[in-house]
Parts: sequence; structure tokens; C-alpha cells
Amino acid sequence: MDRLETVRKMLELEHGFRVVDVSTRLPPTDGSGDHGGRPMTAERLEREMHQAGITRSVVFPPALAETSYLAPNNGVARRSVDRPFVAFARINGTQTPGRNATGRLRNAVSSREDYHTSPEDIEKYAYDDRFHGFVLDPGVDDYPDDDVLAALDDVGLPVIVRGGVDAPPETLADVLLERSFPVVVGCFGGYPLDQSLMTEMIDLLAEYDDCYLETSFVRYRDHLERALMEHPDRVFFGSGAPACHPNVAVMEILTLDVSEDLLRRAFSKNACRVIDPLAPDGDYWR
Repeated sequence: MDRLETVRKMLELEHGFRVVDVSTRLPPTDGSGDHGGRPMTAERLEREMHQAGITRSVVFPPALAETSYLAPNNGVARRSVDRPFVAFARINGTQTPGRNATGRLRNAVSSREDYHTSPEDIEKYAYDDRFHGFVLDPGVDDYPDDDVLAALDDVGLPVIVRGGVDAPPETLADVLLERSFPVVVGCFGGYPLDQSLMTEMIDLLAEYDDCYLETSFVRYRDHLERALMEHPDRVFFGSGAPACHPNVAVMEILTLDVSEDLLRRAFSKNACRVIDPLAPDGDYWR
């Protein structure tokens, strides 16, 4: 048995945790890649998730600038049928986070193009039972305007937002965290591997009760362990697949120096409280 097969068997049969994943990109058509990456089919992604012991995954299309996400979202929803996938709709916006006069002027004169998400789009996605939340990458697609944010408030579904150097914690707090919908900040708010931003984002958990962090592409044990120990109900597992193999992402959490209860919260319980379709059937919670 080769090394990869040994790891697969250990993860699939021995870790004993129910694992759900809140950060998985699924190209809208079979065989396409993510930003020119390796081709990925829905079948292959499902197989890799199964091998890693991941029972359900939030999936969404890759981010592409100045693109209508209607067709990619529908493609992902269609490929999620009869699979352990929970489709989220990717959205975009017209607003930059600029606080200076130039940024405020740009935002004041910005208007939606045909490819921008509208309030009506938010309502359609929210009341389409194929979708269970939204995804936003401000570094690619900017931020929604006030009307779209109000529509997100009205529907109340969770929003996963990629945090990082082009979407820092201060800006996320200013634009999104005061809203009434749950916000799941990807990559601990520090993509790519910015420890200071991750620290700031963990600090903000004390101020915002409906803010959560997901673990994809976080490679620092001390940040993961600190967030879990200080805010045990606010950390969600995210693999970052297919860019990161889910086996690797699961292993990074398994090797943290925290209690089994905290691992169980991060792997499943926390996310299931916020994203209903991830919850297991039967009497798991009893």
C-alpha cells in the first residue's frame, strides 16, 4: 500500500469524526479547472471528499471578474443533485472599500452592469431550494451596494466571504459584520498566509456574535488552536479543495493540540448550527 493510500485509509476509517466542509470550489462544467488549475469533475471531487472522510461539502463556482454568476451558479446547483454537495450562489458587487474622497466618489457614481448581482437576484437564489447561502470574493468582485446588502439582510442566509490582504478585517467589519446575516470569513481573514490579519480577525470574534471563521489555507497551528480555544463555537472546517487536497486539510486539523470536543465542533457541529443542510439526519445531536 503506497503512502497516499495509507493516509486515505487512516482518514476514511480511523479518525472517527463526522466532517463537513464549507469551502469547496466546483467548476460549473465537468473537466474545467479553477483559474487554470487541474481539471475537476463533480465525480472526482465527490470521491476525494469521501476518501478524506468528509460527509457533506458547501460548493460554489470559482470567482471570475466582470462575469455574471447566474450560469455558473446554476451549473454548480445542477451538478450537486444526488451528491453530498450543498450549493451556495456566488455574488458580486459594485462598491470598493475606499474611505478617501476618490473611493467615495467612485462608489457614488458606480452603477450595476448586467453581470452584477441585483437585489432581485438575491431573492431568487434565496427562494430557490437548490441554494442555501452566498459566497463573495471582494478581491475579485468588490462589495455589494446597500440595496443588495439590504436584500441579504432580508433573506438572512449565511454569506461566506474570502478574507485577506485585499479584504482585511477592518473593511469586512465596516461593510458586512454589522449586518444581520451570518458571515463566515474564509482563510481566517488572512489570505495568503498573513498572520497579522488572522490575529485581527480572531480578535473581532469577541465583537461580532454572528461572525465565524473557516480554516482553508490556514497553515499556522497557533492561530487555529487559539481560535478554537477562545471561541470554540465559531470555527468551521474548510478544505479549500480542489486547490488543496481535502486529505491534507483534514490532517492539519486532526494534528492540533486541542481536545476531541473542540475537533468535533470544528469539523461539524459549529457549521451545522449555521448552515442547516449540513446537519446530519437522525439523532446525531442527542
